[in-house]
Amino acid sequence: MNSPLRALFLTLGCAMATLAAVAADPSYTIAVIPKGTTHEFWKSIHAGAVKAEQELTGQGMKVRLFWKGPLREDDRDQQIQVVENFTARKVSGIVLAPLDSQALVAPVASATQAGVPTVVIDSDLKSDKQISFVATDNFKGGQMAGEFLGKALGGKGNIILLRYQVGSASTEAREAGFLDALKKFPDLKLVSSDQHAGATRELGYQASQNLLNRYGKDVSGIFCPNETVTIAMTKALRDIGRAGGQVKIVGFDSGSQSVLDLKNGDVQALVVQDPVKMGYLGVMTLVQHLQGKPIEKRIDTGVSLVTKENMNEPDMAALLAPPIAKYLKE
Repeated sequence: MNSPLRALFLTLGCAMATLAAVAADPSYTIAVIPKGTTHEFWKSIHAGAVKAEQELTGQGMKVRLFWKGPLREDDRDQQIQVVENFTARKVSGIVLAPLDSQALVAPVASATQAGVPTVVIDSDLKSDKQISFVATDNFKGGQMAGEFLGKALGGKGNIILLRYQVGSASTEAREAGFLDALKKFPDLKLVSSDQHAGATRELGYQASQNLLNRYGKDVSGIFCPNETVTIAMTKALRDIGRAGGQVKIVGFDSGSQSVLDLKNGDVQALVVQDPVKMGYLGVMTLVQHLQGKPIEKRIDTGVSLVTKENMNEPDMAALLAPPIAKYLKE
């Protein structure tokens, strides 16, 4: 074989080897878009996503994670813009926690049309365009809260449900589950269930004060469907001297302040998710899809009810103090 021909074959051989290596070792860019970026819950989601990135990298894959979301959990326009920007950048896929079940439908449909698949986590979307939904069974979590509160009150008393915000599918499912469980306790009186706390602790505190100004002397139990509402209502109860178990509170999620309030007896129970697992499985499910592997349409990440009595059990303690620092550099 003459030298030019040999050189050509060598060049072609190297090119084919390179293509084979790329096919065997693809590079993925994954955008993880939370509802917000300030609450501890979302930091745990981020930690889980980074855990998945590290594992995949350790397996020889090239995975690059982008973490970006709105500062406030009511900024629909900003979250829509983030989704649209990552779609335009042609990332490999998106892991999204939609802060509104309807407002994010069109951006996800546009991403799908552009060839950018989306895994929805935490809060459902009124769409069939997402490739999978990775989340807590929030209705079940709400039921657990209602059953605990009903039993803790001996089936009697006045109850407040302080909702989170309209359009948040995860908390709306918790609220529906809570109301469903109350049907088992006909002597419980629901004195307020139509008020919304809003997206921030400050708004939640104002809403809590308004409710307690009206019902504070007579209320027996309260359900708060997320971290900010739980913290806000507990503070408002302390302000009027009715914390410490005088009014029994069941909250949702395991922020450090809520865990402290549980330990101190101001909160009687927390319904706790596994956000690290949720972030982890969100990324892993997307990568499996990108590799052409079959995935589940719905993945349940579990839900637990934590009280002062069981909070030190290993499984519960791990949920209350997720390993954020292990994966994130503050």
